[in-house]
Amino acid sequence: MLIDRVQNSLRDLLYPDAIFKCELLCAEFPSETNLQLLARCYLQSNKSYAAYHILKGTQKPQSRYLFAISCFQMDLLNEAEMALCPSNEPSAEVPNGAAGHYLLGLIYRYTDRIKIAVQQFNQALSIDPLLWSAYEELCKLGAAGEAASVFGESASECIQKQYLSHDVGPQLQASIEDHSLISGRQMSDSVSPRHLRHLHGNNMKDSSLNHNGAVFSGSAASQPSNGVHHNISFYNTPSPMATQTSGVAPPPVIRNMVPNGPSSSSAGTDASPKSTVKSTLQAPPRRKVFDEGKLRKISGRLFSDSGPRRSTRLAGETGPIASLSGINVAGNGTNHSTKNPTGSKLGSTTSRSVTLRKGQSWSTENFNEGVRPDLDDSRSNATTTSGSSPSPDTRSCERDSSVLSIGRGSMSISKVTSGASEVLSLLKVLGEGYRLSCLYRCQDALDVFLQLPHKHYNTGWVLSQVGKAHFELVDYLEAERAFSNARLASPYSLVGMDIYSTVLYHLKEDMKLSYLAQELISTDRLAPQSWCAMGNCYSMQKDHETALKNFQRAVQLNSRFAYAHTLCGHEYVALEDFENGIKSYQNALQVDSRHYNAWYGLAMIFLRQEKYEFSEHHFRRALNINPRSSVIMCYLGTSLHTLKRNAEALAVMEKAITADKKNPLPMYQKANILVSMEDFDGALQVLEELKEYAPHETSVYALMGKIYKRRHMYDMAMLHFGLALDLKPSATDVATIKAAIEKLHVPDELEDNL
Repeated sequence: MLIDRVQNSLRDLLYPDAIFKCELLCAEFPSETNLQLLARCYLQSNKSYAAYHILKGTQKPQSRYLFAISCFQMDLLNEAEMALCPSNEPSAEVPNGAAGHYLLGLIYRYTDRIKIAVQQFNQALSIDPLLWSAYEELCKLGAAGEAASVFGESASECIQKQYLSHDVGPQLQASIEDHSLISGRQMSDSVSPRHLRHLHGNNMKDSSLNHNGAVFSGSAASQPSNGVHHNISFYNTPSPMATQTSGVAPPPVIRNMVPNGPSSSSAGTDASPKSTVKSTLQAPPRRKVFDEGKLRKISGRLFSDSGPRRSTRLAGETGPIASLSGINVAGNGTNHSTKNPTGSKLGSTTSRSVTLRKGQSWSTENFNEGVRPDLDDSRSNATTTSGSSPSPDTRSCERDSSVLSIGRGSMSISKVTSGASEVLSLLKVLGEGYRLSCLYRCQDALDVFLQLPHKHYNTGWVLSQVGKAHFELVDYLEAERAFSNARLASPYSLVGMDIYSTVLYHLKEDMKLSYLAQELISTDRLAPQSWCAMGNCYSMQKDHETALKNFQRAVQLNSRFAYAHTLCGHEYVALEDFENGIKSYQNALQVDSRHYNAWYGLAMIFLRQEKYEFSEHHFRRALNINPRSSVIMCYLGTSLHTLKRNAEALAVMEKAITADKKNPLPMYQKANILVSMEDFDGALQVLEELKEYAPHETSVYALMGKIYKRRHMYDMAMLHFGLALDLKPSATDVATIKAAIEKLHVPDELEDNL
């Protein structure tokens, strides 16, 4: 009873109540299983430290898994690994199947053992092909296979095998056993009409007594007069929501009380749930035959088989939906036979309505599970006129009933097959799009996401991925549009909102960014994305110290949030605190070694410190992760130029220009390299082309003035210096340009950074 109350409190999200009752349970019945339940209560209420102390030293597999979860949440990765893979048992199986392998993969990932982590994630997917989180981690590590192969035929076969081995198999076996029991009853039903009339009268009296004296409560029923115990699931149609726990014996099996015996159309006339329950309560108990002990043996087999058979049928019909929702229905061998907690007629009616919605007609259910005992009456009435042999119609009904029982299994198989194929086809598109996005093949990812149905494309998660892809393509306007749509679709979701705030930062949308930050803080002030948005808001206002505090708050809330570490590094660089900036970028790389922004940040620090070899190395590491970034290529070319490797620098600049023709920076740097090589005509040609893309860029005209000055074309040089001043550059650039004008006739006095 206490276990049921604890489970109800957990379902209702009443965690303090669940903890209180579970502590009473552990005090009254101390066992490791009850400790597991108590640990679950604490884990669900975000008190992992309590679960840690409760489960420390436990040995059962499920206890070890829960202990590892608590250790992982407390960042005790070594203890979590020891719980899942004990050192004294190297061959021990990882507990909790796919979830255990997934957790172990996370531990290996955060301890920088990427290859073993990839193996664990793949193992988790092989056990449960619908474990999306494992595939997501593989994508983040850049080790995911194509979604078409991961969610292909092998995944579909794995789902079907799990379903067949744990659901349809017992159902078909129960149907076959039930058919053999019907044949056995045919052999024992050869009784005389006189005996039948005498027995029928006695049963009428017993039925009236039983009907008037039967009392049904939440989980109990009155004891049968003959003392035989049966499975209560035969009387209460299992509900697919709650687990059946009652072990109290139900009333005896009783049949429809019809004076002349039911006809073959009785299954159709008693089609409603109300009439089925009513007839069940008013029918007489089973009559006696020659061998009372044999009857008791047969009836015991019948009732012990009929309960699980109905349970597995309902579980089979709800199985496809449950498994398609990401729940491993058959993987852990959980019994899905359930009953209505109230045990009332209304509960039975509700449960049967579920069966009706699944396509099972009332006549079929009554025929297979409520009318079979009535066939005994038909055979008995037939013996009144034709002796002891059963009628041909009766044998036909028996064969049809067994066929229908097996047919329900094949119908469920077809349902789970079609359902699995639908979900896997959807996961193929989502998985491939996400994989390409993690590989920074952003345009390809956008093309894949466009293949989604309209209802799935307009979900918050997909729109956030679309916005992120546009952000990586430096298409900030499209990224802002996608993120704003994602915000409208899922205003409660914070996925990708840190990137959205950076998009608004680049667009200089200070009002929108301020509003977004306030909205996110009011939505969830314990989410790192909220504080990243707030930090970007302050950074736009050049308040770098306050921005840094907000980013540090994000790190405090989630130390595994790599982007928060990177943003801290950006603010340290803005404050010219390069030492702490390097530490922040390194912390980001410890969390995610493929976070190319951190590699880029380290390279920029080394470039400013004139450590050009280190700068080149880190730019190349960033470029290996994101090989289509025009910005990274441009700065790599700049590093090569400072190392006097101009030919390599020009080749990299050409790739950068091809990668993003809208980015003016690679063309400008190419012109700078050509100037240093004294190829003035080539530099002027590049700058003339650049003016079409960036007609209001001050540095373009200033560089052209420098080139004309070195070619002793002072009038053209003065013209372009004047154009540069007309564009209202920054105060520093104004001072530099004016100094160049003053020294216009002084040869080679203009600095290269003009």
